[in-house]
Amino acid sequence: MAVGTFASLESVRGYHHEQYGREVAHEHELFSAGVFVVNCVFGLAVECPPLGLESHRVEDDQILASSISHHGFVAQRGRLNMQSSDDEDDVYGGAWCADSEEKEHWFQLDARREVEYTGVITQGRNSETQDDFVSSYFVAFSNDSRDWTVLHDGYAEWLFYGNVDKDTPVKTEFAHPVVARYIRILPQSWNGSLCMRLEVLACPLPTTYHTENDVTPTDDLDYRHHNYKEMRQMMKVINEECPNITRIYNIGKSSQKNKMYAMEISDNPGEHEMGEPEFRYTAGLHGNEVLGRELLLLLMQFLCKEYNDDNPRVRRLVDGVRIHLVPSLNPDAYDLAYEMGSEMGNWALGHWTEEGYDIFQNFPDLNSILWGAEDRGWVPRVVPNHHIPIPENFLNGSVAVETKAIIAWMERTPFVLGANLQGGEKLVAYPFDMQRPPRATSADGRGARRGGGRPVMEYHMSEETWARIQRQDEGALRETADENMFRWLAVTYAHSHLTMTETYHGACHADDVTGGQGIINRASWKPVVGSMNDFSYLHTNCFEISIFLGCDKFPHESELALEWENNREAMLAFIEQVHRGIKGLVRDVEGKIIANATISVEGIKHDVKTASTGDYWRLLNPGEYRVTARADGYTSQTRLCMVGYEAGATSCSFTLTKSNWARIREILAQSGKKPSRVNPNSETGITSVADKKGPAANPQNERLRQNKCNWILFC
Repeated sequence: MAVGTFASLESVRGYHHEQYGREVAHEHELFSAGVFVVNCVFGLAVECPPLGLESHRVEDDQILASSISHHGFVAQRGRLNMQSSDDEDDVYGGAWCADSEEKEHWFQLDARREVEYTGVITQGRNSETQDDFVSSYFVAFSNDSRDWTVLHDGYAEWLFYGNVDKDTPVKTEFAHPVVARYIRILPQSWNGSLCMRLEVLACPLPTTYHTENDVTPTDDLDYRHHNYKEMRQMMKVINEECPNITRIYNIGKSSQKNKMYAMEISDNPGEHEMGEPEFRYTAGLHGNEVLGRELLLLLMQFLCKEYNDDNPRVRRLVDGVRIHLVPSLNPDAYDLAYEMGSEMGNWALGHWTEEGYDIFQNFPDLNSILWGAEDRGWVPRVVPNHHIPIPENFLNGSVAVETKAIIAWMERTPFVLGANLQGGEKLVAYPFDMQRPPRATSADGRGARRGGGRPVMEYHMSEETWARIQRQDEGALRETADENMFRWLAVTYAHSHLTMTETYHGACHADDVTGGQGIINRASWKPVVGSMNDFSYLHTNCFEISIFLGCDKFPHESELALEWENNREAMLAFIEQVHRGIKGLVRDVEGKIIANATISVEGIKHDVKTASTGDYWRLLNPGEYRVTARADGYTSQTRLCMVGYEAGATSCSFTLTKSNWARIREILAQSGKKPSRVNPNSETGITSVADKKGPAANPQNERLRQNKCNWILFC
């Protein structure tokens, strides 16, 4: 056991243990104060998982420290990869920091029962301006928190070397496991201020008692992390086991030429079936957020196995929905994170693509186009409120190849509902993800009326009333036209998840921002421009949300079974929401399908379009709706459609007749002339007919043409 008084950095890191097995022979030697050192057979030492500081399985009341430098740097901020807020002087500091005037410093963890400690992982303070980290420390153990024994070799106490920078985690494994309840880290030297974040490695002792963190999986699935090759092999095995309901394809390639694989699960894979909605789950937008990847691989296994076992719920899902699962949208970055392993990559490693893009916010900013057009009064006559085209200059700019592949996939598949699985928080975020800039206001900031330079009449109101109005206005700046539907979708996942609404301990890095509901509007939380969710909503029919699965971006393999149990019901329940609302076909009187028809719901300023097969789906909450179908060359039709509380979408189909306008166009086309719609508000919409080479016959027509040109330039 002797390694010297001062363990060198190389020797501390040199214990690379084989996979832990309980069959390893060992004996307990009395260390002191009831603490035992476990002597393992050489070469078969223990490899233990994290105790759960980063994942928050270790609760706040299990953590204690000798002192704090500021109320924002309490012991509970000492979790591995804890992130500070933008204002580093508030209550959300990026580490535990001790009071420098104290003579004794320690960070203590109570495991609440005896465990087998095998090591620690340390990290410096998360800060944009400070460079604080602990460079050496002792480790002590106790079973009663009063009598402590510092880890030693029988001759001298072991001094462990810590960090050399503030971001990179450093893993230190003990020469032998130590059985105890409490562990203390005793910093001895540091750079800057005494600040640190850490994780503790420990194995539970054999016991007959069941604790809240113990999981006995009910599904016979493969609970492991899978690298790129293993992921591909796993998908192949599932496809071979369920060839009648699965299909593997790729949506494109990454910058390093890795294929972005997808699995389709449907009763008729490879084809869009008329009347069957399309759903997608995606994961791995950020390569170091790996839980979503493994959950989708587990979901593939589960659906295949349960379908073959005639599970009625799974049968209904697979037979009634075309499900697409993409476990890794950023495979290159995953390789970087996987190489470092669980807990060992810093917060940013593997977040971006190989070329440095954050895929999630690398999409066209269609929000600004829509909002700018709304401010000018162009919606919906000149600019639509849906399927907003991508600006021509977008693809000429800085766009990841992965983003281009995702956009093409979204455009060719008529998705209705989807979710992207992320990490680092535990909540569901729904769009808009971008904050709408307020319109021009008067000097006092309370708005100005239209018109000339006339003064604005001031109404004196209480500060409370004014604050309430401001809050309402701020909410309106973030809400989509389908705010209630998005909230329902988010609530469905969060409340079906086993722990997402248990927010009484706070969130991962700050206080709970969801009000105990587990859901948040992204623009009110962490607004971003050009998000995948906003693009999906404004460019396609698909409603998409972001599901943040947990505080730990790269959980240890031992936690995957627990995470599957936490998320399984939520994942299934969310897929089932694709049937909420109305669906139908749009045909002409001859029974021919009408593709690209527009479906509008009165009171909701966001339309959807029919697919190439003439079918559509419109997500709606229960209620009574006036729905209108429009198509170029046809007279619009309006129907009253009811959405009930029972399972399944309400059928609401349309039969359109050719309009007089369409017939006039056909006649004029035969004579080589072109009709002009000049006044969009007129009953007929026809005011003049000009020769193709002739000038515009009406100044209103020229103004409308100019408005369209301005919008194109604006795009």
